[in-house]
Amino acid sequence: MNMNLPDKQPLSIEQNKPALTGLSTAEAAERLKRYGSNAVREQKAHPVSLLIKKFWGPIPWMLEVTILLEIYLGKTTEAMIISALLVFNAMLSFFQERHAQNALELLRQKLTVQSRVLRDGTWQVIPAENLVPGDIIHLRMGDFIPADVKVLDGQIQMDQSSLTGESAPVDGGKGQEAYAGAIVKRGEATGEVIATGTQTKFGKTAELVRTAKTASHLEEVVFSIVKYLVVADVALAGIVAAYSVVLKLPWHTILPFILILLVASVPVALPAMFTLTTALGATELSRKGVLVSRLSAIEEAAAMDVLASDKTGTLTENRLSLAAIKPYPPFTEEEILQFAILASDEATQDPLDLAILEAARQRKITVSAELLQFTPFDPEKKRSEGLIKQPDGTTRKVMKGAPLTLAQLSGVGEKIEEEVHEFAQKGYRVLAVAVGNDDNHLRLAGLIGLYDPPRKDSKELIQSLGDLGIRVLMVTGDDAQTAQAVAQQVGLSGNVCSVEAIKSQGERVDDSCHIFAGVFPEDKIHLVQKLQKAGHIVGMTGDGVNDAPALKQAEVGIAVASATDVAKAAASLVLTTSGLGNILSAVKTSREIYQRMLTYTLNKIIKTFQIALFLSLGFLLSREFVITPLQIVLLLFANDFMTMSIATDRVTASSKPDRWNVFSLMKVALLLALPVLLLSFGFFYTAKSLLHLPLEQVQSLMFVMLVFTGQANVYLVRERHHVWNSVPSRWMLLGTLVDVLLVSLLASQGILIPAIPFSLIGMTLAVVGLYLLLIDRLKMRVFRLARF
Repeated sequence: MNMNLPDKQPLSIEQNKPALTGLSTAEAAERLKRYGSNAVREQKAHPVSLLIKKFWGPIPWMLEVTILLEIYLGKTTEAMIISALLVFNAMLSFFQERHAQNALELLRQKLTVQSRVLRDGTWQVIPAENLVPGDIIHLRMGDFIPADVKVLDGQIQMDQSSLTGESAPVDGGKGQEAYAGAIVKRGEATGEVIATGTQTKFGKTAELVRTAKTASHLEEVVFSIVKYLVVADVALAGIVAAYSVVLKLPWHTILPFILILLVASVPVALPAMFTLTTALGATELSRKGVLVSRLSAIEEAAAMDVLASDKTGTLTENRLSLAAIKPYPPFTEEEILQFAILASDEATQDPLDLAILEAARQRKITVSAELLQFTPFDPEKKRSEGLIKQPDGTTRKVMKGAPLTLAQLSGVGEKIEEEVHEFAQKGYRVLAVAVGNDDNHLRLAGLIGLYDPPRKDSKELIQSLGDLGIRVLMVTGDDAQTAQAVAQQVGLSGNVCSVEAIKSQGERVDDSCHIFAGVFPEDKIHLVQKLQKAGHIVGMTGDGVNDAPALKQAEVGIAVASATDVAKAAASLVLTTSGLGNILSAVKTSREIYQRMLTYTLNKIIKTFQIALFLSLGFLLSREFVITPLQIVLLLFANDFMTMSIATDRVTASSKPDRWNVFSLMKVALLLALPVLLLSFGFFYTAKSLLHLPLEQVQSLMFVMLVFTGQANVYLVRERHHVWNSVPSRWMLLGTLVDVLLVSLLASQGILIPAIPFSLIGMTLAVVGLYLLLIDRLKMRVFRLARF
């Protein structure tokens, strides 16, 4: 038979099979109304129960016990303020997590499973949610099976472990059923949808974003900070308690003070601050084409120092086209292309097949053969096959696949290596075409060179990532020559290493290796693990089902825009446009977010050291409380929560990866806390001994001074250069202004605290401003000394 390939018409080589036309659009719409969408709606926890959980945990327990003790001691005002603090913290965390969940819900919508369906006689790609019973769909390696399907043709191997718990793969052939939620591990098949949505055997089809919470480096940082601060304040509280026993002070006076001292040492708002900052960052990244499915990945991206990138679709355009044909006599170029067509199938949507079929359309190739049987590409055999019947009635087998594999089957061995090498040096993806009566009587017909041009921005992108201290690795299944050619075109230098460098027994991967050739997807997780063992924070890009383990293993798993649903489900970042350009935005934005979190954290530690030491030493030296428990509680609002506007600060991204070093952080904070501690005692001595203020007014003045210095420290540590070198965000400036005005109002009007003259408040503000300018030079020396 003759088969013409007109422009813009689907090519489907399905001869000698039952004609498949699928449903019409009208039939599908009618069935969608009858059966409903192909989805199982997620059962969500009630918002009230989620809110209640915010009052359960170590930090809420500490605040709740303090509230009960305050009520028991008759201090209702303090109890009410701490209660307000507890509610505020819970509500803030609740709303931020709800915001994050809404973002994840949007992500789920964007990560809708796509299916290849035969509608109106043409193959289309539609959301799996719109599938209906009776639809004809095509499954290939890497797909989630979107509904219960009866296989009509082809052979697949499925992973049903998430459904049945059985780790062994399951084969599916003609007449067998494949169930929704399984993953196609090998092969391809066409089937008819027999059940959708809640009627499927296992009842779930599209839960792509895993909700299980995994520990992150950021959580470790928070726990380390809390540990250091609590240990330090417990020691100070013990000293104060022992001293109180010696002085025979009543316990009903000293106990609330010790409890509040401990509460002040716990960074109550730190988790909420980190959640707020990363949630705002995730929103910002979504506008830049990066969807965040795990908020902690933002912090990990700031520390990422190695990025292992796929070649196809990331560094290249993923737009394969026919570049060259090398015929071996007596075959012609047109015959080679005809054979390649018969060993391809549009229903697979395989990029290699689509490139060949598109070239056939453009050249208006006519195929004179009947396809009796088609076997899709098998990764183990490294070829696809077609059994054809020629016009003269004879049958032949055509193959398309790896050149050396077909060369060996054809008996020519290494004779074509030079031609393959020439194609590979040009960056071509090389395929061989063979034809014969059977596997034992094959003849190599020729070579086909397909070219996927590098993206125009790839070279600049690799250079930019290198300038940010990120080592870029190219990982590809191509041979070494093709990999080297593409690497040179995108400006990637370094040695080309084989997959053996990954599989070797050594703990490390050679640092000189920047290009890994001949790598299968399952090798990628071993590459990630070796890099992690060497101390690297690893980013990994991927697009296939076999990439999922590596994407999950990497601290920053990145699914490219063309990735399979499985890969997107496993990744923590999903790009919405082709290429890696958005990764640059993700890195810079993440480093800006890290700088904001660092500012808040460093300021909190400085303030904790200052307040804890000032309260404890002040009591030991003067035998008086330099500030009241109520004022300490107010400080938590004025310092911890009012400074959360840092989450919007205008900062500069670091030029190198940012990694948390809690010990260095503590050292810097202690050194910067000493000057402000001396300033605190200076104020206390001036107010008590020179101005002869009563103790109540001294305590109010000290409260105002601690609030003002808390705000000053934010500006002191917000950047790693001088205070005056950058302008903060307007929200941060507004937060400081509101804080200063509100505290000044409380102190001058005697609200909640004893009143003090407004002149003392103004003098305090001026002295703290001068302190900020003077201590800035010391800060620069401390940062350099600590290599901060």
